[in-house]
Amino acid sequence: MAFAVIRVKGTVGVNPKARETLKMLRLNRVNHCVIIEDNNENFKGMLQRAKDYITWGELDKETAVKLIKKRGRLTGDKEITDEYVKSATPYSNIEELATGVVENKIRYRELPDIKPVLRLNPPRKGYEGVKRSFAEGGALGYRGKEINKLIKRMI
Repeated sequence: MAFAVIRVKGTVGVNPKARETLKMLRLNRVNHCVIIEDNNENFKGMLQRAKDYITWGELDKETAVKLIKKRGRLTGDKEITDEYVKSATPYSNIEELATGVVENKIRYRELPDIKPVLRLNPPRKGYEGVKRSFAEGGALGYRGKEINKLIKRMI
């Protein structure tokens, strides 16, 4: 599985170590999303360090397809098309690419000419609260499969 990571909180008063971690994850603004693989120990440490500013969970195939179709961009702010996917990757369309990304067969950020950051809208009906963890009824930290519901509200 792949993780979708979304920045929830802004820049004011951010811990310097967490700020550097967010920079490494390319989460420079609120409502930016990146897709990372879940089997990398370095990423797990980075998620723990920045947990007070982000939310993350397991991305499913259906949401990944919607996310890449609607919010995926190439350099020059062009949309990702099936023609691009067919010419630049071993996959024939966006659905197959999304399946490969979710199953960690291909890294989204390493595709040629793809912008690794997905810019999302603020969620409809707002966040649950940006001061508490998801387990406590807020929006921060690990949320498992519930990340897909949040992403659908943000696309």
